[in-house]
Amino acid sequence: MNELWIALALLLVIEGLLPALSPKTFRRYMATMLQMDERSLRISGLISMVIGAMLLYLLKN
Repeated sequence: MNELWIALALLLVIEGLLPALSPKTFRRYMATMLQMDERSLRISGLISMVIGAMLLYLLKN
């Protein structure tokens, strides 16, 4: 259970990097995402999940 909290904390740190380091780039990125259709957002989310799962698998084994 402790590893889950560590992973969540790391996620928050990574998510906060772009807006902290480059707010303008972050705003552009968010504006681009607002213009994407739901299908494109869903596909990009699924791709991110698969890459993350594969990375976790490689790091654990």
